[in-house]
Order: sequence, then C-alpha cells, then structure tokens
Amino acid sequence: MVRLTDLEHDALVELFNIGIGQAALAMSEIVNETVTMSVPAISFLTRAAAAKLLASRSTGNGRLCGISQHYSGAFETEAILMFPEEKSQEIVRLMVGESMPLAELSAMEQEAMSEIGNILLNSCVGSLANLLGRELNGSLPDYHVGYSEEILVQAGSGETAVLMLHIEFTIERQHITGDVAFIMDMTALQDLKQHVAEFLERTVGGEQP
Repeated sequence: MVRLTDLEHDALVELFNIGIGQAALAMSEIVNETVTMSVPAISFLTRAAAAKLLASRSTGNGRLCGISQHYSGAFETEAILMFPEEKSQEIVRLMVGESMPLAELSAMEQEAMSEIGNILLNSCVGSLANLLGRELNGSLPDYHVGYSEEILVQAGSGETAVLMLHIEFTIERQHITGDVAFIMDMTALQDLKQHVAEFLERTVGGEQP
C-alpha cells in the first residue's frame, strides 16, 4: 500500500480539515442550526478492515445509511458519506422541519439524504481539489442502506484501499458521528500522494533548509 510521510499525512489532515469546515457551513444552512465537525482522523485500510472498523462503531441495529459519488480527474475515487441508519431520519427532520408527518418523512428520506450527501461530499472534495490546484468532477449521488461491508462493496471490487475519515458532527445539542470513505486503487493513491507532495513543495518548499 502507498504510504505517506509524516509531513504528507499532516498536510492531508489539514487539507481535509479545511474541506470539513466548508461541509459544516453547508450543513448548517441545510438544517438551519449551527453545525460543528471535528478534525478528521485519517487512516488507510483494506476494505475488510474498514468494514470491521465501521461495524465496531455502529449503534442501534448496526446498519448504515450511505451516500456515494464517483470522482474523477486528479485521481479516481468513490467517496461514501455514512451515518448510522437511525440517525438519518433525525437529520432529514432537521432539514424539513418538525411539522412533517412521519410517513411523509420516511418517503422523502432517500431523496433528502442524497441531497445532503451531495452537498457535503462536494464541499469537502471541492475544497480539497481547490487547495491542491487540481480538478475533481463528481457523479450524481447513489443512496444505500445496509451493513458496513454491504455499503463498501457497492463501490466495486478489486485491489483497492480505503482512506477513512472519521468525523464527529455536532448539530446544536445533537451529537452525530459520521464517516467518509474514499475508495481508491493503488494508482489513485499514488496520484493523491504526488499531489500532496507537490502541494507541500509549493507551500513550504521554500522554507526548508
């Protein structure tokens, strides 16, 4: 597996942190409440290890709501935003208001969560692309509900790694934990490493002794 240097890892955390900040602002507008998100914890895992990690964090019935989009350009990746299934309805209710009947809320859950995923993933990935000075183009979102291994397998098979971001969302008094997984093959990981190295060269290269 492609490995980042400590400096590259720290730079990638900071790049994603800026992107997560943009996503938090976007989500605040969606739910009309202040949203804060933690600095993301980043790990590179196999797909099996990522599924096991997600399962260990699961609450309720262990099922996840996942919204995925394929990105191409600077590198190829399938990005998946995941929440515990039981939290998705809470997020949708914040989005549409308390007055909507439960039956109507359930009927629009897929559409609403797809819109939320589209906005959050594009905010995060768009910020990353801008900071790297590269271009990433996203597909329309796909919505999945299932256990962690089922969600991750939707992104295809083959020799892939998972770049996992663990993020804690705080929506006013609610605490919701979510994860973003970037599924990449070895070529995409190498491309990402190269872009981060070039970013470091532009931003701190002149300061190195």
